[in-house]
Amino acid sequence: MVSTGLAVCDDLSVKGFDHFYNLEFDQAVEIFQASVKAAPNDPEPYNHLAQAILYREMLRSGALESELVTGNNPFIHRDRLKPRVEDQRVFEESIAKSIGLTQAVLDKNPKDIRALYAQGVAIGLRGNFLFLVKKAWTDALRDSTASRKLHQRVTQQKPDFIDARLVQGVHDYVVGSLPWTYKMLGFIIGFRGDKEGGIRTLREVAEKGNGNKSDAKVLLAVAYRRERRAAEAIPLLKDLLQLYPRNYLLRLEMVQMYGDLGDKASALQSLLDLEKLKATGSPGLAALPEEKINAARGTLLFWYRDYDEAIAELLKATAHVKGLDLNTATNAYLRLGQCFDMKKNRPRAVEAYRAAVALAPDSDAARLAKPYISSPYKRERHEDARQ
Repeated sequence: MVSTGLAVCDDLSVKGFDHFYNLEFDQAVEIFQASVKAAPNDPEPYNHLAQAILYREMLRSGALESELVTGNNPFIHRDRLKPRVEDQRVFEESIAKSIGLTQAVLDKNPKDIRALYAQGVAIGLRGNFLFLVKKAWTDALRDSTASRKLHQRVTQQKPDFIDARLVQGVHDYVVGSLPWTYKMLGFIIGFRGDKEGGIRTLREVAEKGNGNKSDAKVLLAVAYRRERRAAEAIPLLKDLLQLYPRNYLLRLEMVQMYGDLGDKASALQSLLDLEKLKATGSPGLAALPEEKINAARGTLLFWYRDYDEAIAELLKATAHVKGLDLNTATNAYLRLGQCFDMKKNRPRAVEAYRAAVALAPDSDAARLAKPYISSPYKRERHEDARQ
C-alpha cells in the first residue's frame, strides 16, 4: 500500500485528524463531511473525507495492522477490501471532486503549489483504493507514480515544503522493495527505487514536517519493521502513543516490535498493560475486543514455542470470531492449527486450518493454511520470534 500525507492547517481538520489517528473514523468522517460543506470549493476537505472513509474500511478488515511476518510481500499480496456501496460512492465522488477542483486551478496556473499538492494527494489516495479495493495493482502503481511526480513539482518550486516529500519517500521505498518484474513497468522507468533513500526521506519528514509528521512516523516504523530494525521503530511508536493514546493498534504494534527484538517479557508486559487500560475503561479502548488481545498473545507465544499457552489464548480468540476482523480471525486459526500440529494433535490442527479457509478463502492466512490440511506443519529450526 502506498500512503499519502495530508497537510492539516485549520481547527476543524486538526480535530478531525485527532480522531483519525486515534482510530475513531466515524467521528473523523463526520467532521470532514462538515469541512466539505463549509468549504465546497476547497479540494483538501474532500481528500480528508476520502482518506477517512478508506482507512475506516481498512480498520474494519484488519488491513491497517502489520502482522508478524509470514514471508509474503505485503506490497503485492493483500486481501481485497469490500466497502459498503455508499462508502465507495462517497470516496469516488470526493476524489473526483478534488481532482476536478485542482485541475481547474492548474489549467490557469500549472505551477500553483497548493493545487499540485492536493491533486497529488487525491491521486495517491485513488491509487490506494485501486489496489486495496479493485486489486488493480498496475493502475495503483501508476497512480502512486503520478502522485510522486506532482509532489516533486511542489518541492522543486518550494524545497522547504517538507510535507510534500512524504510521497516521494514512500514511493522510493516501495519501488525499491518490488520484484524486478514490477520495476520493468513502463510508467516507473526512471524510478528504480531506493529503500534506504526512502527511509531517509521519511525520517526527514518525521523530524521536520508539519501536517505529515505523524504519517511519516507511522510509515517509518513500518519500514523499520520490514527491515528488521525494530529497535529503531519502538521510539517512534512511543512518540505516537504520546500524541494518540487511544490508538490500540500502536500498542499492538509495540508488542510485535518487542517480539522481533526477542524481548518476550516486554512484549507480554505490553499486552498486560493494554488489558489493564481496557479493564479500567481507558478512552478509546472499550471497543477493543478482548479476543484481539488473546490473538496477539497467542501469536507471540507461538513464535516463542510456548505451544500450550498459545493454544489456550488462540482458543479464546477463535471462540468469538464474529467480534474480530477477518485478518485477526484467520491468522488466529492458522496459528492454532500450527500449534496443534507441533503438539501432534492432527485432528484439531486440520479443524483449525479448515476454519481459516472457510472464514476467508482468499486471505493470506487461508493460502498458508491450505497445504497444511493435507501435510502437517513442520517448524524449521531457524523460525523464531523474529520470523
